[in-house]
Amino acid sequence: MTTTTSVPTPPTLYIEGPAFWTPTLPGWDAARAAFRGEGGLADPPAKRPSPQVLAPAERRRAPDTVALALEVAAAAMAGSGRNAADVPCVFVSAHGDLSINDYMCSTLATDPTVLSPTRFHNSVHNAAVGYWTIGTGCMAASNSVSAYENSFAAGLLEAAVQCAADQSPVLLVGYDTPTVGPLTSVTDSQGLLAVALVLAPGRTERTVASLDWSVEDNGSGGTVPGPLSDAAKTLAHINPMAHALGLFESLARVEDDPPPLDLPLSSALSLRLQLQRVRD
Repeated sequence: MTTTTSVPTPPTLYIEGPAFWTPTLPGWDAARAAFRGEGGLADPPAKRPSPQVLAPAERRRAPDTVALALEVAAAAMAGSGRNAADVPCVFVSAHGDLSINDYMCSTLATDPTVLSPTRFHNSVHNAAVGYWTIGTGCMAASNSVSAYENSFAAGLLEAAVQCAADQSPVLLVGYDTPTVGPLTSVTDSQGLLAVALVLAPGRTERTVASLDWSVEDNGSGGTVPGPLSDAAKTLAHINPMAHALGLFESLARVEDDPPPLDLPLSSALSLRLQLQRVRD
């Protein structure tokens, strides 16, 4: 006798405070306009962000990964209208800080006695989320996720599961930076890109879209959907966080009821996303 088990449909979640930063689209307003074909790329490109969450001395010393992550995290929290100290967070990076990793490896190989303690403590994968929780006084749960090229999808799934299970908003932050040194031979990361949003279990006045989500069998293996807008195409290979472009393009055009989006989680599974505009 064969029995089947039905898998419950995950609950609809709600997106607040989308945030985006790359030198050519420094902020969600610029990115949203460009993804809609209503704006162009910044010329000259912006310099790296200077997140106000950090004290001035820490802001100057912070590596690019921390500056990027905290910039979009703060923007997402501001857009959601929530208190950062109360919201659990999931920070996602495929590689962590590649420039510091290169520095540490080369220094350990040549003159380990001059290794910088400051750069050493910034080398850990959860450095950015550590700075965030300290800077905001956040005592809620925090998590640092990496799944190589599928990191954004894995982080989004982690945040969605937490949000649905705990019935609590969750901040999701994704960021990556360029490869330097010998690491360029094994991974291709060409620039700065960071994204963030808040997932909430219920609709509020800050909701920008609803999100239906599920984990699906992708058969022979999924591929990341290609970007649609000219602006997004310029970022398609910038670093692993470019896997988030499809979601953020859909958010920019959510009033057009975009089609479902599949983000690969592995060779066998995909995260299926369906955004819908919020209707009164």
